[in-house]
Amino acid sequence: MADESDTDVGGIAAERLRSIIERWEKLEEEKKAFSEDQKDILAEAKGAGFDVKVIRQIIRQRKQEPAEVEEQETLLDLYRRALGM
Repeated sequence: MADESDTDVGGIAAERLRSIIERWEKLEEEKKAFSEDQKDILAEAKGAGFDVKVIRQIIRQRKQEPAEVEEQETLLDLYRRALGM
């Protein structure tokens, strides 16, 4: 006789479904912990006198390709000059 955890319920492998859901929930918990760690790091940066908004901008740019960053900076400069800034 098959173990209840191995049985299908309504055509669904219950144990497989449970495993998938539990793995997802674990990742959600880890993501929350990472987010809290990131907030702590930014609070530390702010406490050290750094501008958190600028730090976030630098982090975004570091994820981009150098050519993309250069294009954005060129356009930003062009727009500023067009506005007399």
